[in-house]
Amino acid sequence: MSSRDRRERRRRGDDEEKEKIFESSSGEIKVIPSFEAMNLKENLLRGIYNYGFERPSAIQQRAITPILDGRDVIAQSQSGTGKTTIFCIGVLQTISTRNSETQALVLSPTRELAVQSRTVMMAFGDYLNVRAHACIGGESIARICVCWVLECMSYLVLLVVCTI
Repeated sequence: MSSRDRRERRRRGDDEEKEKIFESSSGEIKVIPSFEAMNLKENLLRGIYNYGFERPSAIQQRAITPILDGRDVIAQSQSGTGKTTIFCIGVLQTISTRNSETQALVLSPTRELAVQSRTVMMAFGDYLNVRAHACIGGESIARICVCWVLECMSYLVLLVVCTI
């Protein structure tokens, strides 16, 4: 099926095309039906299940594994389908808790998305003893610096989530 045909079917809203939410220029993407089958760290799995997830959504089944393989991924789907979870799992799976330096910087276009990303990272990373710090506009620099120092003294702050 050509790109033009796919766009036309998407425009018309065909059910088959609604299900196809992930495309790749490098071939077919393998669908991974469960978080266990993604070979995630055991403590990351515990965090995911503790947060209330039972199985990955369609977009998560297609996008998490390529991220873990080190590929660049652009995932597009409707609100509420788990896109934040995709990159949070990718980041938490790849960081090392043996290294006490900050290892990831997540840039978010909005304050709300930055807060959501930090919340998910903290919940998923709970059993990994990983903490995320949020640098968000609208707060005083003094408060941000004091919180940063206190968090760094108390925990391994391996992730920083901030607004652009």
